[in-house]
Amino acid sequence: MREFVRKRTRVVMVGDVAIGGDNPVVVQSMTSTKTEDIEGTLEQIGRLYDAGCELIRVAVPNFKAVEAFREIVRSSPIPVIADIHFNYKLAIAAMEAGASKIRINPGNIGGYDKVKEVISAAKSNDVPIRIGVNSGSLELDLIDKHGGVTPEAMVESAVRWVRFFEEQGFDKIVVSVKGSSVPATLRAYRMISDKIDYPLHLGITEAGPAWTGTIKSAVGIGTLLAEGIGDTIRVSLTADPVEEVKVAWEILKSLELRSRGIMLISCPTCARTRIDLMDIVGEIERRLSNIKAPIRVAVMGCEVNGPGEARDADIGIAAGPGFGLLFKKGKVVRKVPESDIVDELVAEVEKMAAEMESDNTV
Repeated sequence: MREFVRKRTRVVMVGDVAIGGDNPVVVQSMTSTKTEDIEGTLEQIGRLYDAGCELIRVAVPNFKAVEAFREIVRSSPIPVIADIHFNYKLAIAAMEAGASKIRINPGNIGGYDKVKEVISAAKSNDVPIRIGVNSGSLELDLIDKHGGVTPEAMVESAVRWVRFFEEQGFDKIVVSVKGSSVPATLRAYRMISDKIDYPLHLGITEAGPAWTGTIKSAVGIGTLLAEGIGDTIRVSLTADPVEEVKVAWEILKSLELRSRGIMLISCPTCARTRIDLMDIVGEIERRLSNIKAPIRVAVMGCEVNGPGEARDADIGIAAGPGFGLLFKKGKVVRKVPESDIVDELVAEVEKMAAEMESDNTV
């Protein structure tokens, strides 16, 4: 596993999940269901948990949602974060309902006195707070001062509120300074990481639909993680939130920061390709999507790079004309016809995954 030099931050506990310090980068998402739909929300949380989500954020827009939130917290398999805007009383009620953390933008809660009340409730309930500064909800005085919504303005807002929280004797803080612009977000996080030592939650806010949002998030979040910045991430997509979790894990896996599930390596295809590689890879990816064991799988379409990549993988296929050589841990296991490649490879991966689970190596 590649070692990036991560900036050392304080450790903040969110339920039983540790953020910051030497702990792994934590994957988050947010439900897209109506919070009042308890059954639907818990069903979605269950799917997110199965996909690898470790913290889940739930919107609490009104007091009817607070009562539903209480039930959701009781039944969720992972810690639940309350997302609060505008009404400080909702933040207090959510903490009393069992929130493991709350996310607020202090600038839109209604002034310092109301923020003080939120901090007081957080102390009483031992609940951490994410100070979430977004480019779309910045204080007007800072917009005027900096001539617009700039990274400098976002960072000044975050630091202002961090110092205010510290003055109130509260330091169970996580901070984010997200924007929809990748370059602006990169600049903001680089600046804030030099000014505070609290855990940083990374994301490109309102990144867009699945395809473009994935690219923006991979570039933005991936760049910061490679620079050692960031303790927890959320990929924000206009899509099923399960896709957010899948993308988040692929970002972490590509940087070799964490491992979970299949890492599939396949060639881009060219005139040398000897088998129907695109269909084969698509079917293998689909059939192995539920494997949680970190197994490196290579499916290569010709004899140029195929044997080398297949040999380096845990399990791999190097194709010849109408057949494939099945490799396992660097050695050729057998030759299989093209029609059997998917079944044979999937069977070997499932067998390896079962062995890893029985050996407690997953």
